[in-house]
Amino acid sequence: QAICGKEERKKMKYLFLIFLMKLLHQYAGKSLRRDDSSLKSFEDIKNEIAGYTNIAKAIIDLAVHGKAQNRSYERLAVFADTIGPRLSGSKNLEAAIKYMFSALQKDGLENVHLEPVKVPHWERGEEFAVMLEPRNHSIAILGLGNSIATPPEGITAEVIVVASFDELHKRAQEAKGKIVVYNEPFISYGETVQYRVQGAVEAAKVGAVASLIRSIASFSIHSPHTGWQSYQPEVPQIPTACISVEDAEMMSRMSLRGTKIVVHLRMGAKTYPDSPSFNTVAEIVGSKYPEQV
Repeated sequence: QAICGKEERKKMKYLFLIFLMKLLHQYAGKSLRRDDSSLKSFEDIKNEIAGYTNIAKAIIDLAVHGKAQNRSYERLAVFADTIGPRLSGSKNLEAAIKYMFSALQKDGLENVHLEPVKVPHWERGEEFAVMLEPRNHSIAILGLGNSIATPPEGITAEVIVVASFDELHKRAQEAKGKIVVYNEPFISYGETVQYRVQGAVEAAKVGAVASLIRSIASFSIHSPHTGWQSYQPEVPQIPTACISVEDAEMMSRMSLRGTKIVVHLRMGAKTYPDSPSFNTVAEIVGSKYPEQV
């Protein structure tokens, strides 16, 4: 009976597919809704899109060959070279806002204006990390946004290396009083970034004194990749920074061999009251509905 049932289900699937193919063939180029008057046919849509060919070509030519050639790259270069990192509440952010306000006006956009807004103000300060055991090695670090500072004398502690939150929880007793190093594998930015956002909190829950997170990046050239992290109420706040992929991998290899790792970490981060800043706003007013935003 079971075999017969499977065969019947297969036949039903084939019949349904045949019916669907006939239906699609019958309505090719037509709407599948009854009131065709309110929905364009596939052919109409195709023709409408084809009508924009010259406009699309003009935009591409402007960006690739015309006066807009390399403009985006050049602006990015100006930001990276002359303005630099634009942390919330920083002087660099003020410079970036002024630059973009002027650029939007020169580009002829409409209703260019600034809206006052308060933004968080956190400064990284001086920071460094060095491996003391099994050998002397300078570790490239960047404090994670909103991190607290270490005590002025820094933190010197043994390291525990984990590849996931699950491993950390299983080894909770080992983590107490240590610096947790996360060597999480990169899957995707959206999935892996949880270790940067929550790494300090999860490490603090098991009694760690600091956390170092492998940069959330698919590729590294000994370059730490930082970003914002969040503390949670009722969970002790511990210093946290990102390290390069290479250093995380190296400490992982050492740990798997049973080698004791000791790191000295010093961070001078400070959080100030929210600072005044601006949203930068500009419009391209539409030709058909100019009154709409």
